[in-house]
Amino acid sequence: MPVIKSAKKALRGSERKRIFNLRKKRTMKDAVNTVVKLVSIKKTKEANEELSKAYKAIDKAVKRGILKKNTAARKKSTLSRSIKNISK
Repeated sequence: MPVIKSAKKALRGSERKRIFNLRKKRTMKDAVNTVVKLVSIKKTKEANEELSKAYKAIDKAVKRGILKKNTAARKKSTLSRSIKNISK
């Protein structure tokens, strides 16, 4: 545990940030998993609706620094490709 006053403040701040980051990460994973489940049962229309929510969650995670930009691009590409494949 920190002894110095400024280190105690930094610890409190990092705990708050950790909670925000975990929340963003959880919402992103939930949105992605929803799309994946809809793709697996071949519901294209619902998957397209959920895709925009997943994009939004992924972009917010990038903005927050939880994901790197290329990782987010890869996730979005994979999701859209999977929806495109079931619509064929």
